[in-house]
Amino acid sequence: MAKKDVAGTAMLVLALLKQREMYGYQIIEELDRRSEHVFQMKEGTLYPVLHGLEKDRLVTAREAVTEQGRTRRYYAVTERGLRVLEEKEREWRTFSKAVTAILAGA
Repeated sequence: MAKKDVAGTAMLVLALLKQREMYGYQIIEELDRRSEHVFQMKEGTLYPVLHGLEKDRLVTAREAVTEQGRTRRYYAVTERGLRVLEEKEREWRTFSKAVTAILAGA
């Protein structure tokens, strides 16, 4: 996934990780909650996105053992990821503004 190829789903994941480090299920739950159940992502969708972001050095991952003895993989956005996210946010605002203008008949 090249810098220009960061799609909408990846942008949403980066936006969540900008706020704090999270593990996969946490990301799924947070997307669902914040979108008021519009984005109900499955693990089979999320993990390929996370792996692509990690490969492109937009996120890093670390493993930690929980109090229950389970190993979780936590993801955090990198400086490079923040720059890509800023670029994608600008593109989204431009796109959204244009669609709104068309729908409003402007």
